[in-house]
Formats: sequence, structure tokens, C-alpha cells
Amino acid sequence: MIIKKLIFNPFQTNTYIITDETNECIIIDAACYGDKENKILEDYITKENLIPVRTIFTHCHIDHILGKSFVIEKYNLEPEVHPKGQLLWETVKDFGFMFGFNYDQPLDPKKFIKEGDIIKFGNSSLKVIYTPGHADGSISLWSKKENFVIVGDVLFNKGVGRTDLPTGNLELLRDSIFNKLFILDDDTIVYSGHGSKTTIGSEKNYLIL
Repeated sequence: MIIKKLIFNPFQTNTYIITDETNECIIIDAACYGDKENKILEDYITKENLIPVRTIFTHCHIDHILGKSFVIEKYNLEPEVHPKGQLLWETVKDFGFMFGFNYDQPLDPKKFIKEGDIIKFGNSSLKVIYTPGHADGSISLWSKKENFVIVGDVLFNKGVGRTDLPTGNLELLRDSIFNKLFILDDDTIVYSGHGSKTTIGSEKNYLIL
């Protein structure tokens, strides 16, 4: 698989585009905001001759779903979220207003993904791991074969997701990290929702919760 990271919006949120030899791709956390950033995403997909087939959100905080409407309309996709993220999805317009985003209320998601589901595209697949704590409905996407995991805002390079936002819970976050992510191989590459990549082993050595 080829993983492309694009950084969008004032929160410097990572959007990931993952593809394989078939050129089918999935867009994870479409965070682009405004025409300029929308064009950056579109230009990359066009240049690489990619075919977007799914758009998935690791969680429903405003900074991770700002590009939802653009991606859905441009590529005729349905947003896919964990069912427990629906409350955040439904209140995201008001939350966005607090941070100065001019944002229409998104249509309710119709596709839900949960623990153990397999996300398939092209000749590739990712397994869904439910990792709440930073937010209800937070998921991680793991490839055992290619040894990486996309974790949203659960775990960062030398840090963890904040738990002082609505539906945040430190105990749940601790459980997700230690019992869902830290059981993966130490050399598993971790792609976070913000910042640079890391590995499970590096974070085991650093993290104290």
C-alpha cells in the first residue's frame, strides 16, 4: 500500500490517502477546509490517477471532518463512522462555530463501521479497532500484513489525545492504548491525526499514563 499524508486546516490535521496497485483508494479523515485545500486533495488524486472508493473518519471532531462535504460530493461517497460517533457528528456545526469555522451541518452518516470490520479496497484491507477515550466512536485502522496502524487522535509521537473535550475519557483512552494498540508488534508504524509518524515500541518506551 502507498500512504500519502496531506496536512490541512488551522489544526494541522493529517488526511491520509491509501492506495495500492489497483489505484483504488480510501480517504481517511478528509480535513481539507476551503477551496485551496480542496484543490490540493483533488489535484493529488487526479495526478496519481486514483479512484476514491471509501471515505472513513477515525472520529467526528470538527478538525477531522471539515472536508466531508467536498469529498462526498466530488467522489460520490458515503461517510463511514463508528455508530458511537454519531452524537459528535450531529453537534459538529455548533462545535465548529466555537472555533470560527463556517460549516454547514453535515448529513447524517448512513454507513457505520465497528470493531473487527474489514475495510476493503482494491487488493488491500484494513481491520477496524475500536479505540475510544479521546472521543466516543474513535477507531484505528490496522494492517497486520504491512505493519502499520492509523490511530486518529488516540496516540501521537510522544503524546496522547486530549480527554477534556466532549465524550473524552482518560480511563477509556488508557485502556485503548494499553489493551488495543500496545499489543501490536513494537515495530508497527503509527500514523496519527496530527504530527509525525512513530512506532508502537517507541511510544511504549515513552508513555506514562
